[in-house]
Amino acid sequence: MIVLGVDPGTAATGYGIIETRKGRYKVLGYGCIKTTPEAAYPQRLKIIYQELGRIIRTYSPDVVALEELFFARNVLTAFSVGQAQGMVFLAAADANLEVVKYPPLQIKMALTGKGRAEKKELQKRIKRLLRLKKIPRPVDASDALAVALCHILKVGK
Repeated sequence: MIVLGVDPGTAATGYGIIETRKGRYKVLGYGCIKTTPEAAYPQRLKIIYQELGRIIRTYSPDVVALEELFFARNVLTAFSVGQAQGMVFLAAADANLEVVKYPPLQIKMALTGKGRAEKKELQKRIKRLLRLKKIPRPVDASDALAVALCHILKVGK
């Protein structure tokens, strides 16, 4: 099974692709889709959509795991992240892929055993579980790998 994990955002959308086979994990790729504030907002969303489409065509994932939107304070940030999330749904729909959403607390719980784990603890755990030489950067990519890994642990493949 190949899982595409996505941490959505309009300035930076992290992605991470993990293949799992017989309980072993292999990172196929990870990175960040970045947009500039100088670009018109619709263009920024278009870049996210197009790049996700390219990533899906390149890696042929079986499922897309998405970090669920959670904002208690900043409504404007929530709207923009929600729109970026919409681009993930659209790119996945174009490829007939299922999208599963995980809230941040569930991701942290699945990987560290603590729903309120600190970011550094989560990153160290990702590095260890995926047998990486270093912590994935930028943080958006690390978060996307965490979402993908959470899905793999949840479905048990």
